Amino acid sequence: MTDTPLDHIRNFSIIAHIDHGKSTLADRLIQACGGLTDREMTNQVLDNMELERERGITIKAQTVRLSYKAKNGESYVLNLMDTPGHVDFAYEVSRSLAACEGSLLVVDASQGVEAQTLANVYQAIEANHEIVPVLNKIDLPAAEPERVKQQIEDVIGIDTSDAIEISAKTGLNIEGVLEALVTRLPPPKGDAGKPLTALLVDSWYDQYLGVVILVRVRDGRLRRGQRIRMMAKGSVHNVEQVGVFTPKMVPVDDLGPGEMGYITAAIKTVADCNVGDTLTDDRQPATTALPGFKPSIPVVWCGLYPVDADDFEKLRESLGKLRLNDASFHYEAETSAALGFGFRCGFLGLLHLEIVQERLTREFDLDLIATAPSVVYHVHRINGGMEELHNPVDMPDPSQIDHMEEPWIRATIMVPDEYLGSVLTLCSERRGQQLDLTYVGDRAMAVYKLPLNEVVFDFYDRLKSVTRGYASFDYQMDSYAESDLVRISILVNGDLVDALSFIAHRNAAETRGRSICAKLKDLIPRQLFKIAIQAAIGGRVVARETIGALSKDVTAKCYGGDISRKRKLLEKQKEGKKRMRQFGKVEIPQSAFLAALKMDA
Repeated sequence: MTDTPLDHIRNFSIIAHIDHGKSTLADRLIQACGGLTDREMTNQVLDNMELERERGITIKAQTVRLSYKAKNGESYVLNLMDTPGHVDFAYEVSRSLAACEGSLLVVDASQGVEAQTLANVYQAIEANHEIVPVLNKIDLPAAEPERVKQQIEDVIGIDTSDAIEISAKTGLNIEGVLEALVTRLPPPKGDAGKPLTALLVDSWYDQYLGVVILVRVRDGRLRRGQRIRMMAKGSVHNVEQVGVFTPKMVPVDDLGPGEMGYITAAIKTVADCNVGDTLTDDRQPATTALPGFKPSIPVVWCGLYPVDADDFEKLRESLGKLRLNDASFHYEAETSAALGFGFRCGFLGLLHLEIVQERLTREFDLDLIATAPSVVYHVHRINGGMEELHNPVDMPDPSQIDHMEEPWIRATIMVPDEYLGSVLTLCSERRGQQLDLTYVGDRAMAVYKLPLNEVVFDFYDRLKSVTRGYASFDYQMDSYAESDLVRISILVNGDLVDALSFIAHRNAAETRGRSICAKLKDLIPRQLFKIAIQAAIGGRVVARETIGALSKDVTAKCYGGDISRKRKLLEKQKEGKKRMRQFGKVEIPQSAFLAALKMDA
């Protein structure tokens, strides 16, 4: 199984916008090559995470080894990588592309080129991939293959004269895709005689096998029983099992150049595996490591705290295991007066944050609270120093700050012409600067420079609602620029609630402060005394809401008699309420935190 000549191996990934049919095409390819029997086959077989099935999106890139007998009578080994389409998982895509030589670019024949199609195809071109355009959903009544081909040529600049027209759902022309993979994609390069070098593409934790590592062998051979060394970490391990995914785990004796597979080596500690590391033979090591992946830079930070303080260690362990499986999120321990011990976590976007939180809840059975998401600001002090600010609570005194810079992104929005006005208005409201506006048929492509903190909260939801779901949105980090930023502190009964503090542009600060106070007024339960909810910038209160006191009828049991008896009871109650207001603590329920942190449009 492992003696396949190099020119009979093809490593490829499937790239596309969300919902253009990547995972369905992967299903048909697996079926056509007999990777699974009809009984074992399920829809989106590679989306094996419960969360992926529920949301209908791919979160983790998955790999499969398929055997295909071509029309020329030769047998080929196809290594397929199904990649996510969402902007927040671009890091998964970049890692998959580094392990392949070619890509299938799948475009929906009814919807055409979308923002994420562009982003992923540019990543593939950067990785020097041979790209085969595939038009999917050709069986739909709304399919316009000729228009979409022209669009691909105009927008991306790829020749579509021999684009393959298919329907992944019905299985139409899947044979044509397999033949194109064999005839149009280049074979991998490698030398079995050289010392072993293998790229660590991905890793995850299995409770029976320990850490499972996905590798792509460049040179040499990777065998069972071999002593391997991680070149960046320097740790040495004995390979216990070598195998491939068909998509079931199938053990093999060894993996040669150009092949993809998995190994287990009884690795217990998560820290021993760095995605992008190079594996080599301990006895005959390679002299130079393979170029790894660019480290991912988190753009959104938020605090994650266990609802039960006793779960802190469990949370630490769970984050470690999840970090192994998802190298694009970062975490560090922190404490909060309101929420206790927790972790400050960095993500590539809001969907990424939501998915990680959900995975922690489901896979590790944790009950968590997340603080308001914030971006990384650069604080320049008067004394000339510069520091990164991840948490609004850590913002230094304004008298020590010379100026602050916020991150800006370059956003590409593709939208049908009739919704363009609403999109331009939305971008202007969010302090956007228009860079470009072009037309591709009846669709407009707007390129905007936007401050990231305006996008983080609810920009995507607002964009979808003003365009009835027809707009597609993609962004990449652009640069940092100076801005007039202030911290809004939320005070409940005079006490600062650090978990609700946030940073905003001065022009939007009062509005945002008012909306969060109004929201908290409905969420915090009433007490026997009045509660003041305030939003303050520095020492100046910009918004206030008051929760009225619960009124207990202390005179209910007082029948008849002199009025002074009732007055005496009411005076006593008044004194008690005054004392409670001074010493009473307002417990903010967890549900109030969660609801308050979900920002309204």
